Amino acid sequence: MADVHLGARHHDLGEAAATQRERQFDAFRRAIDLAVTEKVDAVLVAGDLFDSNQQPRRSVERAAAEFGRLAASGIRTVVIPGTHDVYDPSSIYRVNDLAALAGQKPGSDLVIVLTPEHAEALFPSLDLIIYGRVAGTKRMATSPLAGFATHDDERARWRVALIHGSLWVAGVVEADDVLFTEAEIAASGLHYLALGHWHSFRQGVQGQTTWAYAGAPEPVAVDQDGAGQVLTVDLEERDGHEYVSITPHVIGRTTFKHVDVDAADIASQVALVEQLRASADPDLVLDVRIVGILPDELELQEEEVERQLAPSFFKVRVRSKAVPAEPEGVLPPPDTIVGAFIRDLETRIAIADKAGDAEGALELRDSLRLGRILLADPARVTVV
Repeated sequence: MADVHLGARHHDLGEAAATQRERQFDAFRRAIDLAVTEKVDAVLVAGDLFDSNQQPRRSVERAAAEFGRLAASGIRTVVIPGTHDVYDPSSIYRVNDLAALAGQKPGSDLVIVLTPEHAEALFPSLDLIIYGRVAGTKRMATSPLAGFATHDDERARWRVALIHGSLWVAGVVEADDVLFTEAEIAASGLHYLALGHWHSFRQGVQGQTTWAYAGAPEPVAVDQDGAGQVLTVDLEERDGHEYVSITPHVIGRTTFKHVDVDAADIASQVALVEQLRASADPDLVLDVRIVGILPDELELQEEEVERQLAPSFFKVRVRSKAVPAEPEGVLPPPDTIVGAFIRDLETRIAIADKAGDAEGALELRDSLRLGRILLADPARVTVV
């Protein structure tokens, strides 16, 4: 697993923030339950177990107690710091002895935090070695896989590594605090590379190395689709060949759904609320975007719609990206109030569009729509 982000503040969730923090811990606990039920040999946490290095002692003890449950079942835990709980001088892993808090005595190999000084864990009974490619700073100047190769390491048959960072993807991910490439994965000689930092599940194979991002066990932000699971990974030899297989397990509760609603299909605000309420789910984060051409007769108050739907969902966000209809017919002369108003707003809209200011252009288009209504029929508009 990775990116549990225990203790996240969730500023985007408002009053639901505390509930989501508990949901994250519950997902973490369910991951531990799964490990015990499946009788796995080891649990790997590929960074960002904690959302920051500033956590109450009680929160760290609570997490460590779950690792203590694993240890009691003879299951090993290997953790690496991430970019949120980075291994800097103030690291939570320097301030707290996670193994001791989990009830382990010095020298035990049941709870291990890999660091730049303690960069690997060898488990002879499993014929397994686990490498932690970790730095003492949030940003790594070079790839954690630069020059890294394990082909000649004969201490164990199975070679696994953990990294918290981003896979370089041309045109998509070309810069990040920690960056590595597919070619470096292929050259590593690893059987499996456990990755953290991306909050959605993704997997692949480069050379002989299988890699995967488990994603966050519970969504950390309201717009994270593809989160909510952990992975079990099987390393096995059959007929002289080595195989790596990955099985995702859904353990998160919170789900995310994005909905685009065409403004032309909205009869009224009341009708929109009823339409969206049909998807009511206390575990669903609903992200609604109004698109298309906004009819002059349709008045929508996004915040009001959110308040009306709030009891039916975990979180609702409604945004209007619809644009007002363009003026029809011949424009009034430029020396009239209406003509000057329309031309001025259209010029400002064009400038905003060219500058890439989508929000500013949308606001100007709304001003143009309301202004046209007011100038055409003042009785239809109440100015406050």
